[in-house]
Amino acid sequence: MNTPAPAPAPKYTPREIETQWQTKWFEKNVFLAEPGGDRPKYYVLEMLPYPSGQLHMGHVRNYTLGDVLARYKRARGFNVMHPMGWDAFGLPAENAAMKRKTHPKAWTLNNIAEMKKVMQQFGWSYDWSKEVTSCLPSYYGPQQALFLDMYEKGLVYRGEALVNWDPVDQTVLANEQVVDGKGWRSGAPVERRKLPQWFMKITQYADQLLADLDTLPGWPARVKTMQENWLGKSRGLEFSFKVTGGYEAPLTVFTTRPDTIYGATFCAVAPEHPLAQAAAARNPAAAAFIAAASALGTAQEIIDKAEKQGFLTPFKAVHPLTGGELPIYIANFVLMTYGTGALMAVPAHDERDYEFAKKYSLPIVEVVAGGTDVQEAPYAEAGVAINSPLIDGLATDAAKDTIIAAAEAQGWGRGVTNWRLRDWGISRQRYWGCPIPFIHCPSCGVVPVPREALPVQLPEDVEFTGSGNPLANHPTWKHTRCPSCGGQAERETDTMDTFMDSSWYYLRYLCPTAADPLDKAKVGYWMAGKGVDQYIGGVEHAVLHLLYARFFTKALRDCGYPVGNEPFGALLTQGMVVGNSYQKADGTYLYPSQVEIKDGKAFEKATGDAVTILPVEKISKSKNNGDSPDALLARYGADTLRLFILFTAPPERDLEWSEAAIEGAWRFLNRVWSLGQRVKDLPSITGPMPNYSKEQSRVWRKIHQTIDKVTRDLENFQYNTMVAAIMELFNDLTSLDIEDPVSARVVRRGYITLLQLLNPACPHITEEIWEQLGFRVPISNMYWLQVNSTTRKIVEEMDERFGELVFYDENEAKEEEITLVVQVNGKVRAKLVVPHDIGQAEAIAQAQAAPEVATWLPNGVAKAVYVPGRLVNLVAQA
Repeated sequence: MNTPAPAPAPKYTPREIETQWQTKWFEKNVFLAEPGGDRPKYYVLEMLPYPSGQLHMGHVRNYTLGDVLARYKRARGFNVMHPMGWDAFGLPAENAAMKRKTHPKAWTLNNIAEMKKVMQQFGWSYDWSKEVTSCLPSYYGPQQALFLDMYEKGLVYRGEALVNWDPVDQTVLANEQVVDGKGWRSGAPVERRKLPQWFMKITQYADQLLADLDTLPGWPARVKTMQENWLGKSRGLEFSFKVTGGYEAPLTVFTTRPDTIYGATFCAVAPEHPLAQAAAARNPAAAAFIAAASALGTAQEIIDKAEKQGFLTPFKAVHPLTGGELPIYIANFVLMTYGTGALMAVPAHDERDYEFAKKYSLPIVEVVAGGTDVQEAPYAEAGVAINSPLIDGLATDAAKDTIIAAAEAQGWGRGVTNWRLRDWGISRQRYWGCPIPFIHCPSCGVVPVPREALPVQLPEDVEFTGSGNPLANHPTWKHTRCPSCGGQAERETDTMDTFMDSSWYYLRYLCPTAADPLDKAKVGYWMAGKGVDQYIGGVEHAVLHLLYARFFTKALRDCGYPVGNEPFGALLTQGMVVGNSYQKADGTYLYPSQVEIKDGKAFEKATGDAVTILPVEKISKSKNNGDSPDALLARYGADTLRLFILFTAPPERDLEWSEAAIEGAWRFLNRVWSLGQRVKDLPSITGPMPNYSKEQSRVWRKIHQTIDKVTRDLENFQYNTMVAAIMELFNDLTSLDIEDPVSARVVRRGYITLLQLLNPACPHITEEIWEQLGFRVPISNMYWLQVNSTTRKIVEEMDERFGELVFYDENEAKEEEITLVVQVNGKVRAKLVVPHDIGQAEAIAQAQAAPEVATWLPNGVAKAVYVPGRLVNLVAQA
């Protein structure tokens, strides 16, 4: 009688497995987070996305990094808050509405649905009950209420500011919408205009924003430096030049380098400065120059890159120390919004001033000795003052102090602390944003909307013509009654900067359905301690978003909300996803999966045609230099992509796209699956461990060492080495003969450990095999492998298979033997294999007795130093 062949082991089918487990997690609310209980809270957060409609691999990397941490912390016994939402207002939606003849709301909500569908296929452990969408009244209504809180606290005001004005489309343009001095849509030359705007008093918090960076040890140093530079605290001299030529007012400037005052050879003012306007009133050419300069817009980075141009005014500035007269120029590189809108120019010691002086043949006077020829290039560093009668021979800092003291004593200036930071202008003349809750009444002035009338909702029956603000052009929406006098009035038609929406979303996550803007009890629970315990996002948000969120937190604290002093206790800025682009002869781009590399050259798989390999750059849809997550999910499943992301590069470094690396992750998970099909047939054995062979002992020790290694790597965001350690353990397990009963026992328990270690990275496959092994409690509900006696008892009560679990034991992880390095007079002379618990006396004795060491000690040892477990250093007797 023939014995039937055993049924073939099931194949690894990731999409089927992943869908099944995602459904289970959702149905059982596994990741629901609520305040209370005995577990300590842990709030992990990734920066929320703009719903462009397509998830890209940068998103996938960001959210995978956060998910690994969230799952690990949950296993360590924390009550983990891990939410997700949508930064859904913004100009792209308005542009899409015009282009596609649709409504921004419909376009945005459809994009959210598409992106959320893909996101859920990755198995990220989000509590979707906390989801917020900034373009819905349920979010922007509470935001309007918080805005009124800040208004009542004196942190909101209305003033005038320079904006980019498109005279054809009759609208304000964002800096990025100004292209070569023209409106991106109309092509009309842009004008700089002063318009009424709403501002937040962020400058009131400048000192706190700077000082509190020292309370954030969990932030990268470079991010804190970027914030310090943006805040731009500087000590300098503010003084006024007397002006000749018929301009009566003094010309006030501020300089951080008063030590260079003797080197000033001209002054420059912004086109909007009153002195410039006085020059324009006399000379049409000056007026024409001002109009041309205004076309640059208001973006500092654009102005800095533009060619430096000036117009000589008829006015002169009288130097306060020399009495000499300096020419005054209207300059296109001076902004009225920075400082006083005027500056003293020292070409010998400033790059921008030097360029201007060379262009207009102005004097270049050296006043700081730096060992360079300032006629050829400016010297902008510190040095010793020269050609400066009051301070000759003084070092820069002493020279600064001396000039400031003289200015104050003589009454022509004063030492002041200045900031680069300016109040935050939040007005946007667009439709798709949070309405500003104020009303303009001819009798009462500007009046806040009563709180009971919130939210002020956007009208949906709007037209997008590209000309003007759709809210201002709406026939009825803006017309209303004044809440104070009842008379005819108009709503504010500006909407808020979208940075407002992303400055407090981490708080609304905690109470997304609360009637009040914030539920103080819930916010107090989750924001206690470090606030958001770990924040993860791109370094491109290191300045504005993080600065505004920090300001918002401090402002809300002062409005009485229990939000703490800082929103984000620790910050991880992950690198970009980058890759080569592959371009065909016709200029179109191929996806990496469509390309085959042979001998360093690229060929299209479908045709065999050669294609050009372009340099590595950020993954983008326009270059197709990274396959879309949707396509990769279909081919490999989520766990493979998660593993690729974690293993290929450390989180803070750029991750280079590699089809080969994805294939490698896929092969490894298939090996894990195949071993699991063998391990599940091994008997479940608990009780005392038998005596092991040397190789079995080595692998058993490796299991404990890997628990320790992976735990430390998870705590330190060293995810790539974490995965490497798990792969190394897997190779050690497969080196044992599974047919041997004792080896089989080591393999089974080691494999169970491997599943727990791999679970934060690859949750679906590990859940599936865990269940196949007979465990009653899902792995996502298990405690980590480093536990105390209390949690160990909880785990024992959770599952009858507790005895098969391996809990980290420091003694079990110790090597039986170690390699001891022996040095003589600082040079390595031997390496000895000794017992791991060797004592100092025995270690020194064995080191001296080693033949390769003894020859270097003809006269004996003068001194011996033992570094336990690592090194013996012997000093030879002379």
